[in-house]
Amino acid sequence: MAKRSSLSIRIVEGKNLPAKDITGSSDPYCIVKVDNEPIIRTATVWKTLCPFWGEEYQVHLPPAFHAVAFYVMDEDALSRDDVIGKVCLTRDTLAAHPKGFSGWAHLTEVDPDEEVQGEIHLRLEVVPGPRARRLLRCSVLEARDLAPKDRNGASDPFVRVRYSGRTQETSIVKKSRYPRWNEMFEFELEEGAAEALCVEAWDWDLVSRNDFLGKVVFNVQKLCAAQKEEGWFRLQPDQSKNRRGEGNLGSLQLEVRLRDETVLPSGCYQPLVQLLCREVKLGTQGPGQLIALIEETTSTECRQDVATNLLKLFLGQGLAKDFLDLLFQLELGRTSEANTLFRSNSLASKSMESFLKVAGMRYLHGVLGPIIDKVFEEKKYVELDPSKVEVKDVGCSGLHRPQTEAEVLEQSAQTLRAHLAALLSALSRSVRACPAVVRATFRQLFRRVRERFPSAQHENVPFIAVTSFLCLRFVSPAIMAPKLFHLRERHADARTSRTLLLLAKAVQNVGNMDAPASRAKEAWMEPLQPTVRQGVAQLKDFITKLVDIEEKEELGLQRALSLQAPPVKEGPLFIHRTKGKGPLMSSFKKLHFSLTPEALSFAKTPNSKKSALIKPANIRAAEKVEEKSFGSSNVMQLIYEDDAGKPQTVYLQCRCVNELNQWLSALRKVSIGNPGLLGSYHPGVFRGDKWSCCHQKDKSDLGCDKTRSRVTLQEWNDPLDHDLEAQLIYRHLLGVEPALRPPASPAPLIH
Repeated sequence: MAKRSSLSIRIVEGKNLPAKDITGSSDPYCIVKVDNEPIIRTATVWKTLCPFWGEEYQVHLPPAFHAVAFYVMDEDALSRDDVIGKVCLTRDTLAAHPKGFSGWAHLTEVDPDEEVQGEIHLRLEVVPGPRARRLLRCSVLEARDLAPKDRNGASDPFVRVRYSGRTQETSIVKKSRYPRWNEMFEFELEEGAAEALCVEAWDWDLVSRNDFLGKVVFNVQKLCAAQKEEGWFRLQPDQSKNRRGEGNLGSLQLEVRLRDETVLPSGCYQPLVQLLCREVKLGTQGPGQLIALIEETTSTECRQDVATNLLKLFLGQGLAKDFLDLLFQLELGRTSEANTLFRSNSLASKSMESFLKVAGMRYLHGVLGPIIDKVFEEKKYVELDPSKVEVKDVGCSGLHRPQTEAEVLEQSAQTLRAHLAALLSALSRSVRACPAVVRATFRQLFRRVRERFPSAQHENVPFIAVTSFLCLRFVSPAIMAPKLFHLRERHADARTSRTLLLLAKAVQNVGNMDAPASRAKEAWMEPLQPTVRQGVAQLKDFITKLVDIEEKEELGLQRALSLQAPPVKEGPLFIHRTKGKGPLMSSFKKLHFSLTPEALSFAKTPNSKKSALIKPANIRAAEKVEEKSFGSSNVMQLIYEDDAGKPQTVYLQCRCVNELNQWLSALRKVSIGNPGLLGSYHPGVFRGDKWSCCHQKDKSDLGCDKTRSRVTLQEWNDPLDHDLEAQLIYRHLLGVEPALRPPASPAPLIH
């Protein structure tokens, strides 16, 4: 049995942010921290006080986290980024909203005395003292993960212990966020005294005032009753000061949902899984009605979650195609008008969306990626709507003339026709690249629709059924928001966004088979019609080939693909090597890394020969490294055993915090079942004769911080978690149980 927590986070937009630049604007982005650990960084939206992000994340973490905080920052190229404000949601707040917190939240001022983090290890005892008096003994042992208050990325911490008007202090530990003191203080206890014992951590400063690092307050009467207490205590902020009024820093629109699950062993879910699988295998010919009942009783707000959970469960059972086929048949059975088919947000539509994102994302990247990259690189001004055209100066060598509206429109049409033609050409060539299970699912959809609407007047309906998912719900959304489909690291600027929107509209027109209704909505799209009409013919030819796949060929393709397991994660990283007494500052090299379930490998370029570095089965921890260790941020360490069984460490640097967390997540997922995973580690490096983090001189010391192996980001290409999906479906069924029960029979009138 395992307890798991996950946070579903959607950062929608901000409004009325204060201006931080001399231009009267800002360049805002968000940093998301869980218990002060940076997990997510959104893209920067340039030159706006009302940014739109629309970014979604799923974070898995231990149930014991305390809060999630959203910091809105202003990016600055010349100096440190400015903090605009933050929104903090505690675990209790999220637990009080079982359907999730959704809405606008005011940004509040970031007060340094409230930006505390970390824990302190204390031993508190009540012991006999002289003259029959009792003593309160406080042993300050160590602390971990303290806030960095100095420019070197560390602090100079000491602890101040206060009780009954007396104050005692530990020694100062220089340049450490993981200090060890092992110092003891005693206070004479007064009978019946109600005063609290206060333990405060501070950062010592030679020139300016000391910085507050957090405190823990104890009820002395309870300590007297317990006689002894020892453990790690979370440092709390100083909230005695009056807060500045909310609302003057702008607002942030968020959707955050906490989900706690107790996942039982696989055997506990087998009856439910077998029942669902049997119904899917029998299809509409079977006696079961559970899938249909789930669809009827699922509310709009949770339909996407239910669809995703069911889809992943059946993917794990090898029945995704059969599950979707059953949903197709159910929807076709209640649809009388061909033009409304799969247009609603039904369970079939939502499940198919999830299916394409899980099974077809790599295919989408291959087809669409080069076109999207070209649009971003060209940055051309494109506009077809005459009411929105901006006339520009054109010319060379100082001879400029105003460009006419007609010229702008014609150049825009040429650019869009070229992009659309390139996309349709790439799609036409991609039949063999499309995953076998996706092709087989589209074949089933095409066949079912043609059986339901066999007449000549509905000749295009099977094609439109396929394009309603492939174009309208997959390719077009990815064109409009490439960052949300992992096609780009940053959001598009206003000019590029308009080009992408117009291209997406053109793709939708092709997907609608150039229906008259589509053309009538926006007559100014007419210049693209020749390419759209040609595209319809190309798309129909593509779909005909796509669905022309026999069962034997499908199985052969699946076997071939299974032998070529795609990498879990790949991309460029900088590797730091350990030489002599410790890592050398200049000892790093940029290489291309690839992680599969079998090995973490590297090569000089993506296409050159790979060399295996570490077997995932040998990984013992994947953790972040303190910024001060290498003088740079976004460095992680992999602690592993070599072939001789000796512990080794390799240091890898990423380009940004998102990339860092993605790599950590991937490495943790492939090693989560390893025996001998470490419970603690050193976030610093062993340089000279001591650890840079806690200054301990024993290189084999167990570690001064706890590992975070259960903190991961969910990715579209994650391995399936069968037990979790079954638990989520079971939980949903429990919630709708009353609606699933048959109505009670009426009582007989005569006994």
